[in-house]
Amino acid sequence: QVQLVESGGGLVQAGGSLRLSCAASGRTISTYTMGWFRQAPGKEREFVAAISWNGGNGYYADSVKGRFTISRDNAENTVSLQMNSLKPEDTAVYYCASHRQRFVIGGLKTYEYAYWGQGTQVTVSP
Repeated sequence: QVQLVESGGGLVQAGGSLRLSCAASGRTISTYTMGWFRQAPGKEREFVAAISWNGGNGYYADSVKGRFTISRDNAENTVSLQMNSLKPEDTAVYYCASHRQRFVIGGLKTYEYAYWGQGTQVTVSP
C-alpha cells in the first residue's frame, strides 16, 4: 500500500516559518511529480505547489509565490515545503500528494494525483 505521511505542521505567528515534510512508502516517488495542496474549513482543496519528477520544475499558486519553496530528496523518498512569511490566510490542512503518472512535467490539478496523505494542520495566528 502506498502511504504518504506529512509532518511539520503546527501553530505559528504571522511572519514565521514552518517546514513541512512528506515521507513516502510503498512507492518510490523519484519518477513522479509531487504536490502540496491545502484545504481550509468550508473551502475547496486548492493547489499550493508541485515539483516535477526530475526536480527541474517547480510550480506555485500565485498566493504563495515568493514565500513557499518546494523541494525533494529522492534518496530519502521525501518531499518538503518550506513556508516563510506565513499569513493567517495560509491556515489550512496541508496535504502531500503523488501524481498518477510517471515522468510527467507539471501537474496542478487535484484529479491528476493518485495518492494522498492524511494532512497536517497549519495554523497561523495574527
